[in-house]
Amino acid sequence: MAAQTARNRRSKTVLPLKGPARHVWDTLCIIIGSFIIAVGFNLFFLPNGIASGGISGLSILIEALFKEVWPGLEPAYIQWSFNIPLVIMGFLMLGKNYGIRSLLGSIILPLFVLLTKDWPIPTANPLLASIYGGIAIGLGIGLVYRGRGSTGGLIILAQIIQKITGLSFSLCVVILDGSVIAMAALVMSMEQALYALVGLYVTGKVIETVELGFNYTKVAYIISDHIEPISQTILKDLDRGLTKLNAQGGYTGDDRTVLMVVVGQNEVTRLKTLVQSVDPGAFVIISNAHEVLGEGFTRQA
Repeated sequence: MAAQTARNRRSKTVLPLKGPARHVWDTLCIIIGSFIIAVGFNLFFLPNGIASGGISGLSILIEALFKEVWPGLEPAYIQWSFNIPLVIMGFLMLGKNYGIRSLLGSIILPLFVLLTKDWPIPTANPLLASIYGGIAIGLGIGLVYRGRGSTGGLIILAQIIQKITGLSFSLCVVILDGSVIAMAALVMSMEQALYALVGLYVTGKVIETVELGFNYTKVAYIISDHIEPISQTILKDLDRGLTKLNAQGGYTGDDRTVLMVVVGQNEVTRLKTLVQSVDPGAFVIISNAHEVLGEGFTRQA
């Protein structure tokens, strides 16, 4: 009874996939994420000249190029001048729904950049700035993605290039961000470009963490001659579901069943103990699972 109650509790979703509550949640994620990106940009990347890809990096390069002849040029204005045409292109080439999701982030991010431009700068060390700026911008972008939105910019251009050329989306992003960093080496210095690479790497890792979460999950494959007792032990004592896979022995050619069980990091030791208590000779393979969605694991917010 307790096990069934626990399963029912885990199966409840945080928010429905559609409806007003979902729209409010998505909008809040995009707004908060855009604000965090703007803070990371103004406090770390812009004052230290770290152009780590994207329209924000491009705005740093343009501001550096024209600061002598146009000292009042704001990066926010540069970002708007690129984002608005790209969003229009997104509407025309990628569809109405994509354009709408990109519109909010494309407009509000430069606005936050403008509003936070005079905040005090915490460090003038470019290495620290690239790390902490990468963390802040990665966190912000991850939240925007969790809100099923976009901050526009080169992401839209990458998807347009993908549609036209057939290249993979990740390759298009690498080409565009790499072009910005290469220009940083020419406009500023090779050292600034290297700091930009550090910032871009940290940003990517933080986005991955925000999207996948901190709860590391494992998938276990169990091969044994005592599959049924092991199955019952896992179901009752560990309170985890399992899947029975049909397999065939490579040497003997005999048909056999392999159990696949997904568990949390803190359940791995108990799983191994339970399996060994039934069959000390069982063959157990445990590997990482990047993300698991479903009952008992990550609930889509």
